[in-house]
Amino acid sequence: MPSSNPRVWFITGASTGFGRLLAEDLLRRGERVIATARDLSKVEDLAKQYPGQARAFALDVTQPKQIASVAPQAIAAFGQVDVLVNNAGYGLTGAVEEASEDEFEPMFQTNIYGVIRTTRAFLPHFRERRSGHIVNFSSISGLIGTAGWAYYNASKFAIEGFSEALADELKPLGIRVTIIEPGPFRTDFLGRSGKLAQLEIPDYSRTAGKAREYLKSQNGKQAGDPQKAVEAVIQVVDSPNPPLHLLLGKMALQRFRAKLAQWQKEIAAWEPVTTGADFPEAEKRAS
Repeated sequence: MPSSNPRVWFITGASTGFGRLLAEDLLRRGERVIATARDLSKVEDLAKQYPGQARAFALDVTQPKQIASVAPQAIAAFGQVDVLVNNAGYGLTGAVEEASEDEFEPMFQTNIYGVIRTTRAFLPHFRERRSGHIVNFSSISGLIGTAGWAYYNASKFAIEGFSEALADELKPLGIRVTIIEPGPFRTDFLGRSGKLAQLEIPDYSRTAGKAREYLKSQNGKQAGDPQKAVEAVIQVVDSPNPPLHLLLGKMALQRFRAKLAQWQKEIAAWEPVTTGADFPEAEKRAS
């Protein structure tokens, strides 16, 4: 059903996966979309199919100068940007000792610095308008660390902290932030977007090795429906009270609840040590 008040969405990584599905769904609804991807040819069809609604730009989020150039062009395309979706990213599987810096550093450039730089490029526009919504794609891996995913975990944990602080800074300005935390969804994350560390050390076969097996065997078998995920993102942006965090998928919910339960047990067991780390009350009053 066409939107009566079409917003402008800027989406990174719109060539495949969540980004592509979100762009297509929004355009069908009558929204306006600025679709970006490293390879312009992968998003140009959207602009051709929806000439009055869609624009396409080449954007590699690891290139700061390109971000600085594309952001003002995107704002000028429709006169505004209402929603920024930081979706571009990929995963790396391998033990901490196995993955080389040449393998994990490019992922950090995409998953962390790409989000930071793209967000910063649009903040002046959002501040000026006193409105906007920033949607950052994280993962259940941004909430729970798992053997074989340490570097991907690190990149997504970074997005969690960045987004929470950002939300706190922007709330008085009328700008919203939501972190999307999907579990396993049937995108190409375990296919084209999943990378394996080249070095494989037998001692990690029972830990990180299981993540390698998962990457190789589960593509196309994930429980999550990508279409339902992008519909959830739209629902969040439509909401007058959007959440800061949105878990997606039953597996993500179950895993995070299990972590919270274990964390509560650990906090309770070690509470005397925790509270005993402060100065005694008498010393605090004297000081």
